[in-house]
Amino acid sequence: MTTVPTGTVVEKAVLLAGRAPSLHNSQPWRWIFDGVALHLLAVPGRMLPATDSSGRQMIISCGIALGHLNAAMAAAGLRPSIARFPNPNRRDHLATVRFHSARVVSDADRDRADAIVRRRTDRRPFAAPADWDSFETVLRSTFSPDDATVDVLSDDCRPALAHAAELSAALRRYDSSYQAELQWWTGHVVASTGVPRQALVTQQERSRVPIGRRLPAGDAAAAADFGTDKSTVLVLSTDTDAPGDLLRCGEVLSTVLLECTLAGYATCPLTHLTEIPRSRSIVRDLTGRNLMPQVLVRVGTGPESATEPTPRLPLSDILEMGTP
Repeated sequence: MTTVPTGTVVEKAVLLAGRAPSLHNSQPWRWIFDGVALHLLAVPGRMLPATDSSGRQMIISCGIALGHLNAAMAAAGLRPSIARFPNPNRRDHLATVRFHSARVVSDADRDRADAIVRRRTDRRPFAAPADWDSFETVLRSTFSPDDATVDVLSDDCRPALAHAAELSAALRRYDSSYQAELQWWTGHVVASTGVPRQALVTQQERSRVPIGRRLPAGDAAAAADFGTDKSTVLVLSTDTDAPGDLLRCGEVLSTVLLECTLAGYATCPLTHLTEIPRSRSIVRDLTGRNLMPQVLVRVGTGPESATEPTPRLPLSDILEMGTP
């Protein structure tokens, strides 16, 4: 039996969902509450065409927001029933979510929702994640492998990943549209979107993360003397690039990021390695699978100094009351 959430519960959950990471903090999502169900819509106007020409990352970002919403609602005692792409005539209508009352709200439900607020995209170098093998076993129990495949790359893959990052940067060095988009969305904030300068690492810190995106230098607090980044690198892949696969991949990424946060790890999603076919092919070869790599995630022990939260769009910009 469907349970109708109150307006206050919906607002709180959508605000938490809005903390989801997205490409250059573009936040390409919108929610509509019709009085019974929540509808998730993509906002193509916030897509970055030079970086994400196919809209893959836009849908993945919306999937992360959907995963965050489900975590927030679970903490409020509501379980989701999700219809993905419910309207074949509106491809921007990504999901309709109805709810039913949970029998119990566990500490784990509350902890995961709390992790939404604590999670950051940390671009600084990391130390290796402590007790990773034990955590990986737990992590794999939190999502369905039918939704996305998660591979953990060995340290032997680092030179190839660094080469893929260099290749991606080199192929875009003279791409004026990409460079203009990068400069517009990073280093300052426009209307609560974009990556602020204080979230970007210094040039010296950037050189210690060979697989990172080449972003403008910023003012992020220096990391501890970890040397070159020693993070564990995850690859999330799907069977295809179909929108349904991308949305579910985003939901899995939400789970991965929040579980890592709960375990005390720092994280940094990476998408530039899958944006160019040649670098994406390198990543695919490293996984040893005939799948479509979508997102990589650096996971490790981060600096003790926390990064500041990046700004988010106000509730009025991402939630409407009405019909989709």
